[in-house]
Order: sequence, then structure tokens, then C-alpha cells
Amino acid sequence: MIFVRITMSVLPEKQLEVMQTLLSMIEPTEMETGCLSYAVLSNIEDSNSFSLLEEWETREHLDHHIMSHRFGVLLGTKTLLSEPPTIHIHTVAQSEGIEAIHRIRNKRAQ
Repeated sequence: MIFVRITMSVLPEKQLEVMQTLLSMIEPTEMETGCLSYAVLSNIEDSNSFSLLEEWETREHLDHHIMSHRFGVLLGTKTLLSEPPTIHIHTVAQSEGIEAIHRIRNKRAQ
């Protein structure tokens, strides 16, 4: 799995424009092959700060998304930002769920 977090600091006068652009990207991106999730978050302490959280099945799926027109639109918002976006791509080799919690807690109880 591949996780992507993009954080953007928006010029205050461009906040609505960027928010509308980001929200318009959710549904089409979620329909892309390999997209497991795509979310837009707003910072409750700073209404001019947004984060995109993306989850992709494989690096190939993410690379295809990065080459898409839609991602180009996202990159085009850079003129509406107060500073360059920060982008972090994380590759996850293994994930665990509730079973790990039960295993760990059961060990402690013994």
C-alpha cells in the first residue's frame, strides 16, 4: 500500500477557490483504478490549511494518478498557495488490525 499526504497553505483570499477545486477532485479520483481512499481535510485551527490523504494499492497506480490531468490541476493550484505544498509518499509493507490489539493485550493479561 502507498499513502500520500499533501499539505497546502492557501492564500486567505484564495481559500474558497482551492477548497472547491479539492472537493471537486474527490469523487473522480476515488473512481481511479487502484485508489483505496482519497480525503480532503481542513485544519480546524487554520482555515487556510488543507491536507489531502490518499491511499493507493500499488506504486504503479499512484504513478498513473500523478501523470493524470487531474493531478496536474492540483499542481496548478500552487499559484494560490502562500508556500509550496509539502508532499509525503509512504510505502507500507505490512498492516495490522484489531487482531494485533487483542494479541498484545492478551499477552499483558497473562
